[in-house]
Formats: sequence, structure tokens, C-alpha cells
Amino acid sequence: MDTAIDLSNPSAALDLNNIRFQLIRLEDTITFHLIERVQFPLNPTVYTTGAIPGLHPTFPTKGGSTSEGSLSLLDWNLREQERLQSLIRRYQSPDEYPFFPDALQTPILPPIQYPRILHPNDVNINAKLKEKYTNEIMPAACAQYGRPERPEAQENFGSAVTCDVMCLQALSRRIHFGKFVAESKFQKETDRFVALIKAEDRIGIDAAITDAKVEQKVLERLRLKANTYGKDPAGLAEETPVKVNADAVVSMYKDYVIPLTKEVEVEYLMQRLNNTQWE
Repeated sequence: MDTAIDLSNPSAALDLNNIRFQLIRLEDTITFHLIERVQFPLNPTVYTTGAIPGLHPTFPTKGGSTSEGSLSLLDWNLREQERLQSLIRRYQSPDEYPFFPDALQTPILPPIQYPRILHPNDVNINAKLKEKYTNEIMPAACAQYGRPERPEAQENFGSAVTCDVMCLQALSRRIHFGKFVAESKFQKETDRFVALIKAEDRIGIDAAITDAKVEQKVLERLRLKANTYGKDPAGLAEETPVKVNADAVVSMYKDYVIPLTKEVEVEYLMQRLNNTQWE
């Protein structure tokens, strides 16, 4: 099996075994990025709009206008990264979703003609993800040092938001991969889902896409990974500092990643019949 999902092949991209393999790899990516982030304090200033003066969008939007208003340090860095990465086609890929769509630019590389894998839709819950990340996930995951936050000149503000961007982009990709899961399940049980969608039965759709046993295995695997990756394998267990709180990693998935993924799946399916023979 290739290590990267083949987005040029719809059958391979929608194969649940291939999707599962990608989701397991993303568990590794997210855990490692989280380990890097939590070595720094929470630094809530970096998440606060206007807390650091002078942070405004520095480039015009794709439409040619310049966005107005102040940004937090995280938003400024994330927006600039997305602007830069859009130039090398990141957001042309059907498994990538921007936090700042207005910042995207025309790529300098020739476009890739991906086949249509997903049904056209406008589901993007990155705003909700970022709000949960800054207000709930990070405060639970970061170590508490028992002292007030220091001024920006003395803290690792830049390093913290650099790690935040990698965490958020990996989490976004993992959560929006729910669309691939939803499309795969729709194609396997079309009549069942058509009936649920026409009835606007979001609760029924959620039940149809939920596998509690699989979710429990995910949480157990995450705890094992956090405990394994979070310690020096050469050190003695009782002497090795823990790099990440395994409970926080598991809670992040249980309380945020899995529910947000299912929200993406449900909302994607609610748009699945648009402009089809079932509409």
C-alpha cells in the first residue's frame, strides 16, 4: 500500500481501508505536532486579537482587495502560511481546507486535474475547530507553570504559533477526511442514506455513520501512542519526563476530533443529493 492516498484514483481514495490507513497516519502526525507545541507555555496572548499591535493582513486577497482589521499572532501566521502554501497548490487538493479562504492566491505551479471524488459541497468547519483549539484543547494540553504570562519579548510566542499552525492544519485535514468516509458509506448504502437525507434526519445519519467499537479502538490506540511517543525510550520509566499528557490527547479526540468529524460527515451528506437524480 502506498503511504499517501491516491487522489487521482477515486476508487482508491474512497476505499475504507485506504482511508483508515490515512487516519491512523494522521494520528501520528497530530500527536507529534502536539508534543512539539506543549513544550511551550499556553501563551494566550498569541490567540488574542489586537494583543500584539500592528498585525494586519500584509497581502491583498485573491480578488485584489486588502482585508481590514487586526489579527491575533496565530491568525496572522496561519493566514500568511496559507497564502504562501496556496501558491504551491496545497488548497487545490480535495483533502485540504483553508482557515482563511480569502488569502488564497493563484498557484505558481500548473494545476492538477483531480478527478471528482467528493460531491460538490461547502462544508468547512475550520472556524469552529480553531475556536475549540484555542479556548479548550490547548488550555487542557499545555503545562501550567504557576506564574503569570511574561511579555512577548521573553516568551516563545513565534515558536508556539508555528507549532499551532502545524497542529491546526493536521487536525483540519483529519476532520475533513470525514467527507471521504461519508462518500464511501453513501456509495455502499445509497438507498439507506437517500432516505435519511430526504427526511432531514441528522440524528439517523449520525447513527448510521457511527461505529462505537471503532471509536473506542481509536482512543485506545491514541493513548498508547501518546504514552510511547511522549517518553524517551532510552530512559527509565520513572525518571523520564513525560512530553505530553496522554489524557489530554485522548480527550482531544474524544471530545473534539471525533464529534467534529461526524459533524462534517453529516453536513456533507445533507448536501449529497443536491443536483442529483434523488433531489
